[in-house]
Amino acid sequence: MTLRVGVIGGGQLARMMIPAAVNLGIELSVFAETAGESASMAVTTLGDFRDVADVLPFARTVDVVTFDHEHVPQEVLSALVDSGIAVRPGPTALLYAQDKLLMRERLSALGLPVPDWARVENEAQLAEFLADHSGRAVVKTATGGYDGKGVRVVRAAAEAADWLALGHPLLAEELVHFRRELAQSVARRPSGEVACWPVVESIQRDGVCAEVIAPAPSSRGRLADVAEEIARSVAENLGVTGVLAVELFETTDERLLINELAMRPHNTGHWTIDGSTTNQFEQHLRAVLDLPLGATGCRDEWSVMVNILGGPTTGDLVDRYPHAFTDEPSVKVHNYGKSPRPGRKVGHVTAGGDDLDQVVFQARAAAEHYQN
Repeated sequence: MTLRVGVIGGGQLARMMIPAAVNLGIELSVFAETAGESASMAVTTLGDFRDVADVLPFARTVDVVTFDHEHVPQEVLSALVDSGIAVRPGPTALLYAQDKLLMRERLSALGLPVPDWARVENEAQLAEFLADHSGRAVVKTATGGYDGKGVRVVRAAAEAADWLALGHPLLAEELVHFRRELAQSVARRPSGEVACWPVVESIQRDGVCAEVIAPAPSSRGRLADVAEEIARSVAENLGVTGVLAVELFETTDERLLINELAMRPHNTGHWTIDGSTTNQFEQHLRAVLDLPLGATGCRDEWSVMVNILGGPTTGDLVDRYPHAFTDEPSVKVHNYGKSPRPGRKVGHVTAGGDDLDQVVFQARAAAEHYQN
């Protein structure tokens, strides 16, 4: 019997599912918008993911549909389900990854820890929120934001006037005083089995994940237990199937607050490809096919993943292989097949070992080969 998985979206997450699918003998098909995307070697269909007429014929060729991104409209997802197609995660779960206001409402109703927040529709409401929160707030568009886009720190309501003028409600949140950012990845299959990786530390630069340390330093014990409990609760209560990443703030008063959700393999879990018994891409395929989940232990005491942002100023990543491989032979590089562009994630490197300082140095040194 051949297992067939369809992925909507042709980006690097779909690309990184391909080796896992090959190893498991899964037939992976990718629906992409344009030719030449990161996962081009597995693209079987080109079309508009917003158009049911484009997506439905593709979905009928596979056993289950999953996603490289969370932007497929609810009406398309519902049409697939109504046609008897297995969609994982399903529309009900994805709704909370697509709309930050609905996500905050649902998590608050579940009693899960989130920053203080409010729905604001005009400058007066935002001004009131600012007055109640020491004159500063984080304002987010409810939909469409990622990697720092659709997010502003404001000190006056007028600073969000252009967004408010569009007529869509915004999410206003307290400006959290946090010690560091963490991420907890978890996988859940439809039959209910859940598996968690260690909680990791995520280091952000300009709103973009730059580095990940696994496991997060000084996280053993209560912190790790609480992070896992939060992620399990989100996955189970929202009915998530597949991999879920819960991005967290560790506050200065030692609390954990939920920042964002990603219902798919996530940048903060890329370290698992080289650093975990079962990587997040294999686990995602297992989960959406409702197969038993794999072990999530660490291969090394420490793993450090560094994103290659922007890429080289001349040539491409392959041109840098000879020097990078010679200087850091133990560091693994993952090339997303993207052309260099300022700020763009074009790949990542991962190092592992017993000495955290040495592992960080190796990963940063390897990444530097591809960024100058």
